[in-house]
Amino acid sequence: MAADVVSGVLHGQTLTLSLEAARLDSHSPSIQGAVRDISYGVLRYRGELEVVLDRLLQKPLDDGYTHALLLAALYQLVHTRAAPHAVVNNAVEAAPRKFRNLVNAVLRNYQRRQEELLAAARITAEGRTNHPQWWVKKLKAAYPGKWEGILSASQLHPPMTLRVNRRKSTVEKAQAELQASNIASRRTGSWALTLDKPVPVAQVPGFAEGRVSVQDAGAQWAAMLLDLKDGQRVLDACAAPGGKTGHMLETASLELTALDIDQARLDRVRQNLERLGLAAKLKKGDAAHPETWWDGRCFDRILADVPCSASGVVRRNPDIKWLRRPEDIRKFVRQQANILDALWQTLAPGGKLLYVTCSIFPEENVHQIQSFVARHADANRLALPEKLGDGQLLPDDDCDGFFFALLQRA
Repeated sequence: MAADVVSGVLHGQTLTLSLEAARLDSHSPSIQGAVRDISYGVLRYRGELEVVLDRLLQKPLDDGYTHALLLAALYQLVHTRAAPHAVVNNAVEAAPRKFRNLVNAVLRNYQRRQEELLAAARITAEGRTNHPQWWVKKLKAAYPGKWEGILSASQLHPPMTLRVNRRKSTVEKAQAELQASNIASRRTGSWALTLDKPVPVAQVPGFAEGRVSVQDAGAQWAAMLLDLKDGQRVLDACAAPGGKTGHMLETASLELTALDIDQARLDRVRQNLERLGLAAKLKKGDAAHPETWWDGRCFDRILADVPCSASGVVRRNPDIKWLRRPEDIRKFVRQQANILDALWQTLAPGGKLLYVTCSIFPEENVHQIQSFVARHADANRLALPEKLGDGQLLPDDDCDGFFFALLQRA
């Protein structure tokens, strides 16, 4: 099953959609977990695995499923403690009949030459970094002294962080609830608790009742930076799935409009708010075209969490680095600029707009904001807390990669 999922991604499908297509819900939790672990693992280490496989094959495979099956088997042999004989046998059984001898030969050849093959893979650029080389080149140019650390952090398993709902609990109470369920945690933000080990969300005490939500510590900066006050008219311009929407409503009693272009994604916002016991006006619409949804009343605060490359959250979505293309970044930059220009006219004088991406590419972040301020004489970029520096958070042990820019209209 993992081979089917990986094959879907190799053919251009997102990992999320490929997992949905596998219909894992009809299988046991252990099988679901194994398929997810292998699928994520293959995509996390695909660079290395492809180099190894290329050296084991006399010519490229013309069968996408068998190619994915071999990657899945190699991942287990290289990066897990699965019994090698079981991995090989399972792969042979899962292979199309005409490829079974090939699969068996390739995997047994790997076992004989393991050290040689891994050493060879790790001296190649893609095998060492497990990222496409255009991506690595961009990071080298943007972060000369940090790019290797960024790539390493992007390979880590992501932390699971909770946001405590201040309307229903406190950090101390939430941490005590976790401890009572034998879930160890540490405080990583004003209202953030990071678990020592991720657990299924259904096992998190208080989640179903809305006392806590799952949200990366970096993402929790958004609501804090907007300086929210009771009674303000607020727009969450690209709201789905609603994590930041909920956080803003936990922070203050707001007249909040949650906007998203996709109805199915907007339904997720509604579900999140229902769990939290909070309410907002949900509206389907394109943030780049306010004339189709705006009533003409200006907003005091706008959160523009815009579409982006998602290059800062690769460890949560390892398919991104393989699905993205350089031209995608240019498209995102144009889309972001259009959204910013459109939303600016809906912001009240003296109001604040927070621009957010989960990207680490400067074109989408600092360069985007510099261009925007140059285009708008009434736009002032405000200083952020010292911890955020110029607004760029890079992925590390505690948080994903995000960019924040707070703008005020004169």
